[in-house]
This record gives sequence, structure tokens and C-alpha cells, in this order.
Amino acid sequence: KTATHMVKSFQETVKIYEQGKKYYDALRSVNNLVRDARKVQQTVLMLGDISETYVTNFRKMLTDPNFTASELSAIASGYTRLLEEANGVLGELKNVVNITTMSMTDKDRMDIVDRCYREMSRYRNLTSYFTNKNISVSYLRAKKKADTQRVINLYGKGAERYW
Repeated sequence: KTATHMVKSFQETVKIYEQGKKYYDALRSVNNLVRDARKVQQTVLMLGDISETYVTNFRKMLTDPNFTASELSAIASGYTRLLEEANGVLGELKNVVNITTMSMTDKDRMDIVDRCYREMSRYRNLTSYFTNKNISVSYLRAKKKADTQRVINLYGKGAERYW
């Protein structure tokens, strides 16, 4: 094969590559978006988990005789703070997802989505921890009064595993 033939063959390969590259780049960005979308979805769902944990458990705590009114007020403000922080993460996430300008690279966007996912996960874990700690206070107070069954009935089976 002549050198000219080799160059022509290479140029043909380059042409095919260039045509295919647009397709593969488009596909790659879709895959990144799909990965982002999954993390975005999971992050939003975690905010739902946090809200559900708060609503479900605080409703029970309101009927729990082992808490004083001022303690319930403090617990409510703890939950409110956790929800506010989690909502802040969601706001940041929405800004990134809704960006239409080219000023942000895919890598930057994905890094922020990852960070928001990790932060929301941390807030969900903190909410569970906060809830379990508060229930444990009730359980320990009930134990002193030999009334643990009422706490177990209120918060559900497996409630005793927190202590």
C-alpha cells in the first residue's frame, strides 16, 4: 500500500470517527444526565423521608405523656431546623438542574449533584438519629415508671431496639 493510500484510508476513518463522535458525545451526555437524574430523584425522595419521619413521629410524640410541652417545643424546633437545612439543599439542587447557560460544565454540575445527594443523606440520617434519641428518652422515662409497653405500642414494634 502506498503512503497516499494510507493517508486517504486514515482520512476516511477520521471522517467516520467525526460523524460517530457527535453521536457518542450526545449519548455520553445523556448517560451523565440519567445518572444525575437518578441522584436528583433520590435526593428529592430523601427530603420526603425526612418529612415523613418528622410528621409521623412528632404526631406520636404529641400524645406521649413522657414529654413536657417545652420539650415538645424544643423537639419541634429541632425538626424544623433539619427540614430547613434539607430544603436549602433541595433549593441548591434545583438551581443546578434548571441551569440552561453553558457556564457550568457537566463535571461541575455532577459534582454539585453528588454533594447535594451526600448532604441530603446526612440530614436524613440526622433526622433518624434525632428521632431515635427522642424516643429513647421517652422509653427510659417509661422504664422508670414500669410503663414501657405504652411506648412500644405508641412508636411501633421494634421501637425497643433503639435502646
